[in-house]
Amino acid sequence: MTAHPAFTLLRQAEISSLGLQVFEYEHQQTGAKHYHLAAEHDENAFIVALRTMPMNSTGVAHILEHTALCGSERYPVRDPFFMMTRRSLNTFMNAFTSSDWTAYPFASQNEKDFYNLLDVYLDAVFFSRLDPLDFAQEGHRLEFSERNNPDTPLQIKGVVYNEMKGAMSSPVSILWHTLCKYLFPTTTYHYNSGGEPDAIPDLSYAELLDFYKKHYHPSNAIFMTFGNLPAAQHQERMHELALKRFDRAQHRWEVPDEKRYFAPIRVEEAYPLQEEDIQGHTHLVLGWLLGSSIDLYEMLKAHLLSRVLLDNSSSPLRHVLETSGLAQAPSPLCGLEDSNRQLSFMCGLEGSDPDKADEFEQLVLTTLEKLADEGIEQEHVASALHQLELSQREIGGDSYPYGLQLILGCLSSAIHRGDPLALLDLEPALARLREDVQDPGFIPQLIRQLLLDNPHRVRLVLRPDQQLASRRDQAEQQRLASLQASLSDEQKQQIVQQAEALAERQNQQDNPDILPKVGLADVPPELKLVAGKYQAEPLPVRFYERGTNGLVYQQVIMPLPSLSAEQLQWLPYYMGSIAELGVGNDSYLQTQARQAAVTGGLSAYTSIRAEVDNREQLQAYMVLSGKALARNHQELDKLQLDTLQALRFDEHQRLRELVSQRNARKRQSITGSGHVLAMQAASAYFSPGARLAHFSSGLEGIRHLQRLDKSLQDDQNLATLAASFADLHQQVLQAPRQLLLVAEQERMPQCLQQLHPDWGQGAFPAQAIWQPQLGSVAQQQVWKVNTQVSFCAKAYATVPSGHPDAPVLTVLGEYLRNGFLHKAVREQGGAYGGGAGHDAANGIMRFYSYRDPRISATLADFDQALVWLQEHKADPAKLEEAILGVVSSLDKPGSPAGEALHDAHNLLHGRGHEQRRLFRQRILSVTLEDMRRVAATYLRPELASSAVVTHEQGVAELQEQGFQAFTLA
Repeated sequence: MTAHPAFTLLRQAEISSLGLQVFEYEHQQTGAKHYHLAAEHDENAFIVALRTMPMNSTGVAHILEHTALCGSERYPVRDPFFMMTRRSLNTFMNAFTSSDWTAYPFASQNEKDFYNLLDVYLDAVFFSRLDPLDFAQEGHRLEFSERNNPDTPLQIKGVVYNEMKGAMSSPVSILWHTLCKYLFPTTTYHYNSGGEPDAIPDLSYAELLDFYKKHYHPSNAIFMTFGNLPAAQHQERMHELALKRFDRAQHRWEVPDEKRYFAPIRVEEAYPLQEEDIQGHTHLVLGWLLGSSIDLYEMLKAHLLSRVLLDNSSSPLRHVLETSGLAQAPSPLCGLEDSNRQLSFMCGLEGSDPDKADEFEQLVLTTLEKLADEGIEQEHVASALHQLELSQREIGGDSYPYGLQLILGCLSSAIHRGDPLALLDLEPALARLREDVQDPGFIPQLIRQLLLDNPHRVRLVLRPDQQLASRRDQAEQQRLASLQASLSDEQKQQIVQQAEALAERQNQQDNPDILPKVGLADVPPELKLVAGKYQAEPLPVRFYERGTNGLVYQQVIMPLPSLSAEQLQWLPYYMGSIAELGVGNDSYLQTQARQAAVTGGLSAYTSIRAEVDNREQLQAYMVLSGKALARNHQELDKLQLDTLQALRFDEHQRLRELVSQRNARKRQSITGSGHVLAMQAASAYFSPGARLAHFSSGLEGIRHLQRLDKSLQDDQNLATLAASFADLHQQVLQAPRQLLLVAEQERMPQCLQQLHPDWGQGAFPAQAIWQPQLGSVAQQQVWKVNTQVSFCAKAYATVPSGHPDAPVLTVLGEYLRNGFLHKAVREQGGAYGGGAGHDAANGIMRFYSYRDPRISATLADFDQALVWLQEHKADPAKLEEAILGVVSSLDKPGSPAGEALHDAHNLLHGRGHEQRRLFRQRILSVTLEDMRRVAATYLRPELASSAVVTHEQGVAELQEQGFQAFTLA
């Protein structure tokens, strides 16, 4: 591939398994590396990543990531990043701070849009303004609680400050950063690159500027691109807009090898937990520091060992962790971390107690000694290799754009000056590994080399402390009070003046035309839809012929039967157990091993949506989903059939473990998804579908799960649950079935022939109406959880997706977020995020905030957004931006298999191609008058339902306003 004259082509490689041509270039003037992944994909992706290696926990790299996106040399507006999200057809825009790099990625299917974003990103990264007021807004600042009154208490504010207060409310985040502090005693990983809340205020503006000057230089940058646009075209923009203005830097940023321990260490620390009973809330973890992450073969060996030991319940180390009786569940930290300069391996338990630490450590070491002495069954090793191959071949793209997934998968190697091309093509290293594992002593030798004979081992006990949060808060208040007492009148006035200047800056109206844009004229006229085929005989099968790179995806779909209120409570746990229990004469351990040998995993879930024209009527299906390499399709098909027909519910202790593990996972997810949980709770007041979500996966579901977990300590209750599952399963087995297949065109005839004749069971219904009987919910709810920040939500009943007003409400959510909520909730309020959106599936408009220091003021901002809509001068440009945002979301591509599965489930629920085309057409024709009309019709504040997930002080604040309080124990 031809390079721009400013770049030199160093090497190229073809990776046929991924359909890629990969090229490595170097910019002659600066030494910047550019990797281009050429592929026949319309969705082009870009990333520029910089090595950022802070040596403290002030969050300098993280705050710089935020501040760099607040205006640049060519685009001197206050908020170019968020402004571009509204003036673009991007399929992805973001920025990341990792432990030793900062990256700015985006993707788009539109060439004009791609280069618009490239121009803005290059200027933001290399020529950022870094205004002190932006540092104050995004990082941290001091402000009086009444902005202009120096006699009121002093407060710390800032978006990143509040984000990290939220992030570090998660025990798992505290666990990870605490372990890294000891596992990496001298390098950058010793510190929290995101920032510790108590250290963030120590960062000065001068230190931010110094960090920027040292790290944000092309010589310290990695550029990666993916797609069908030519590399030389990218390089011309990169050179002309940025790189030609720099010379090669002399300093070479890299993480040195970590100082090694000569003996294992044991440490104990605490995390805040404000609950009455703190027994059974301790985390126990063992962590080992391994070798270099850029030695591909060494990394693959470590990955293989991790999979052999921990991949599933039949893996020997995971099995002893699950069945130890020492804790509630295996730690979420179990496995290999390969993104740092040196690999680390961890295993552990959560939901334990400090006095179990010695027994836990001995259990792990004894298990490893036994495996090293006696060896591992070759079937387990073969299954682990099979999983590595499957993960290498699968084409992703449903969560992140496919090109960005590939880029992020090899970025760490490029950052550490390894070989990212090798990471994209694992086949040669896998072939070597297949040869080596033929030796029965290979895995035992790895266990000894990497773990048993490795003295760089840390045992961490992270225990709960009921008083830690209050001591921390008291120390912060004392620090602020002492600081306030020491301020001169002049210093107080400087704080007031900064607050006024920031408010003025936040309210200024920038000229958006400084930035490039796409408009409605650039929107593709038609929605891209995939087409499947359907055969009714001999079995009802919907199938899609897609480029899946040698994988087959198969789902079994059955309408859910009518369920009692009690069965509805069991439903999510029953679904979660289906792929985790024994089948036929095989125990759950044997079944897990069978799954690992032939599939990429099985899962069962419910697919439930309201009817297109009636949100009170639900359609509900059970789905058993699996994937496999094409050579294993027949085994996958048989495994799914056996799982349904011969599922065992007599392994009671296994059921106990599954409920306990689910409870542990749900507890740990609360602070990361608090806004979703709050929206579910607020929405539950209005529709059956939303209420079901609240009672199954939402806050009420978590509360029920906690009670269930405690009750199963009684064997009789456990036996009753198993019998309830068995009864429910018998009802499910009576339902007719439809199969869904996704495979490559040339493989499809064979796949259809391989389907077992026993699948047939009656005609599949055109629709499956389902009306669950659920309890009522409070209109105003506040939920107390273990958090330093809050998550606020407000909801309104609207219309289902087939109603002509549904597209208008969808655009309205974008319009309110862009025009009012972003500034009010994030910039002025200090929350990490906030906005509004229409849940068309349930007919509900939802407002939310994320990691928010405020509560009542945010709820008031939700109301004020509607006043602003009616009273503020209409802005056609903001309407166009809102429409662009919705259309880019609708048009966002997925993986080949993901697009097919999405289409099939839309059809299943009555969302045919014409309905989706009509919805998109209506989006494109929304007017300002339409938005004001629907807001006045449906979004009246007296009709709203609110829910807040918060801390103890927040509960007290809202109880005074009439909110009903709930607690997650």
